[in-house]
Amino acid sequence: MTPLYYAISVVLTGFHKLFSTFLPEASGAAWALSIVGLTITIRAALIPLFVKQIKSSRNMQLLQPQVKELQKKYGHDREKLTQETMKLYKEAGTNPFASCLPILLQMPIFLALFRLLDLAAKEETRGVLTHEQALQFAHAELFGVPISATFMKADGVLGVQIMALVLVLAMLVTTFFTQRQLMTQNMPKSALEGPYAQQQKILLYVLPVVFAVGGVAFPIGVLIYWTVSNLWTMGQQFYVIRNNPVPGTPAAEAKAKRDALKAARHGGSAPTTTVVEEQAPQAPAPTRQQPKKQTREQRKKNRPQGEQK
Repeated sequence: MTPLYYAISVVLTGFHKLFSTFLPEASGAAWALSIVGLTITIRAALIPLFVKQIKSSRNMQLLQPQVKELQKKYGHDREKLTQETMKLYKEAGTNPFASCLPILLQMPIFLALFRLLDLAAKEETRGVLTHEQALQFAHAELFGVPISATFMKADGVLGVQIMALVLVLAMLVTTFFTQRQLMTQNMPKSALEGPYAQQQKILLYVLPVVFAVGGVAFPIGVLIYWTVSNLWTMGQQFYVIRNNPVPGTPAAEAKAKRDALKAARHGGSAPTTTVVEEQAPQAPAPTRQQPKKQTREQRKKNRPQGEQK
């Protein structure tokens, strides 16, 4: 964990130094914003892995009809079914475990931050944190609540319990809607059946409960990290689903409608050459003066002499 302590503490203290230029150095706001900055930095660094996760999940969904055919063919032979399924994944260039990679890589960082806060509360330092910074970190308060406090060790302090429950609830809701967004918007109907779909449905309800149960033991600072991370995931996933959906999904249909409307608006508003020429300002035509009315005698006088004869 030592390398992680150094990496996390370097980023954390760097953001703390930045926010301390306009916030009190020992304030909970400065340390809470530093945790937010740490979260964004970590999630930005994991964007390539997230893209790989999305591609792998997309390929897994598209392969579900073929997986079902293999299950029908080799359902009686589990070993053969496993071999053929893995062969199919290999030929398609996907990995069923790639979707878990970003979560697995975040867990050590999550645990390191948890330990960093826990040790700071005991006035112990790790990484580049100085003893003074560890004390500030341990005793920093956000809205009157220490960011190192937990729901389980609130000692009856109502403010700690309320803030912890609000953050745990936010963590639960964001986890649920992130997973639900993926299942309802970016999965074809064929992928919503079979073992893989059942696993996704189970995770949809199990993961939030697991996080909620474990969240009551996490410090406020760690809950801030986890909630911001979930919000990042939800926004990042929304962007990817909206702009690059899986074919045959509700998200793909919605994108096709948006593209059609956009093309129609663009085509209707773009003036043709004829319209432009018709609407172009033109010089006014010279007005023709009408001749004045003349009497019969005046017309006779004005006639050439030959015509008068």
